[in-house]
Amino acid sequence: MRRASFVRKPPRLAETCKLREASPVRSCSLFLVAAALLAVSCSKKESPVTTTQTSTPSVSAKPGWLTSYEQAQKEAQANHKLLLMDFTGSDWCGWCIMLDKEIFSKPEFKEYANKNLVLLELDFPRGKKMPAEITAQNERLLMKYGVQGFPTVVVFDSEGKPLGALGYQAGGPQAFIAQLEKLRKG
Repeated sequence: MRRASFVRKPPRLAETCKLREASPVRSCSLFLVAAALLAVSCSKKESPVTTTQTSTPSVSAKPGWLTSYEQAQKEAQANHKLLLMDFTGSDWCGWCIMLDKEIFSKPEFKEYANKNLVLLELDFPRGKKMPAEITAQNERLLMKYGVQGFPTVVVFDSEGKPLGALGYQAGGPQAFIAQLEKLRKG
């Protein structure tokens, strides 16, 4: 069987300009495609239902956690505490669920947090509906801080200076608190 001569693949830009395509460019292209697919698969379409919103919408975060970035910033500054932002997929991300179960829900962490932290949950659920204002805020912060996976915990000093980022780690609250103390001391 003969191949049709009129079916021709368009040349790549590197071929057209007689340039060698570097493998990092190819890798970057693959990464961008994967990131776009992930963003599309993780995004949620909002329904056209209108709801009345207050300045800080009520979302069911974990007890002791805020959902308003603005409110969390003000509280951290007023009380001279670290701001801990937890980027999570609370109803689908296995590591996020483990982080909450093994660290955030433990009395030792709660006691430490009470004295030293303002806790902000930035949730990206798949099964529960979030107010549009909170969803937009969370997406904006995700992009601003370059979060690429869940869970990501970003820590700031009371003045809003980023100190570092953490993720899930084994060892329970003691190990997590030790990492937070390292970030605090610089």
